[in-house]
Amino acid sequence: MERILVIGANGQIGSELVEALATQYGEGNIIAADISPRSLYGAKVYEVIDVLDPVRLAAVVQHYKITQVYQLAALLSATGEQAPLKAWTLNMDGLLNILELARLRGEAGKPLKIFWPSSIAAFGPNTPAQNTPQFTVMDPTTIYGISKLAGERLCEYYFQKYGVDVRSIRYPGIISYKSPPGGGTTDYAIAIFHAALRGESYSCFLKAETTLPMIYMPDAIRATIALMATPAAQLSIRSSYNVAGLSFNPRELAQAIAQKLPEFSIHYAPDSRQEIAASWPQSLDDTVARKDWNWKAEIDLQQLVKDMLKNVQVDKTEVATLNAAA
Repeated sequence: MERILVIGANGQIGSELVEALATQYGEGNIIAADISPRSLYGAKVYEVIDVLDPVRLAAVVQHYKITQVYQLAALLSATGEQAPLKAWTLNMDGLLNILELARLRGEAGKPLKIFWPSSIAAFGPNTPAQNTPQFTVMDPTTIYGISKLAGERLCEYYFQKYGVDVRSIRYPGIISYKSPPGGGTTDYAIAIFHAALRGESYSCFLKAETTLPMIYMPDAIRATIALMATPAAQLSIRSSYNVAGLSFNPRELAQAIAQKLPEFSIHYAPDSRQEIAASWPQSLDDTVARKDWNWKAEIDLQQLVKDMLKNVQVDKTEVATLNAAA
């Protein structure tokens, strides 16, 4: 029986991953963990863990006889630029603590399977922007991206040297209605729906034509669980897999929303996040993921917009009427 620890369970991915894993493996076998004193999403089993505390981490893994760890705790791109040393420490030392614990438990005959998320932020201005290949130039310009690139190398190192079964996805921008924007450069694609459903014009911090790779949360969760369920012998990548969902820019997203809510409008006020976004790919080549574990995204832009408008919750009484119209 799998016993799974999800660190960063109060975050954007973690909150929905816990729910999906609980459906598959049973609520009692999923231990949600975060630095917050309580679960923000009603997890049945919850532990307070600072991923920078290796002693506490090891104690929880031992107590619950954990077999899989999803290490999701991190500071994201835009937030990380405001506190680069804090971002580096959390993103790198947190991963190292997990990898070291997995190494030690493996040597003791109690192996841990590890998931750690990378990001398109690991790419940079000299990376090919169109159909970015699995293996290419990687020259990130943010502390978040630098930590993700370093983390990819650490994951492969621990696999090659110690046999740690670590797996990773280079997530595109993730869009979800269940949690608020979390400080990422792609978060405009969540905030825009909140503005639309409040009846407001949205002020976008990226230029209208800034195309970026995105993925809707159900596809992201499905990809994550599918990768972790794949037999180890099928995997050829131990750094991080490219995974593609869909690509669009703010103008295209706004137009798709306006088809459902004709009164919606957008204006553009690019800030420091524009420079970050301009250094990232516009689309990803996920051929290797498709070959190794049969990955394929299912949700297109029209489906995404319809579902977001139906489910995003804002403090406005007219939302029910707007949703019915959508």
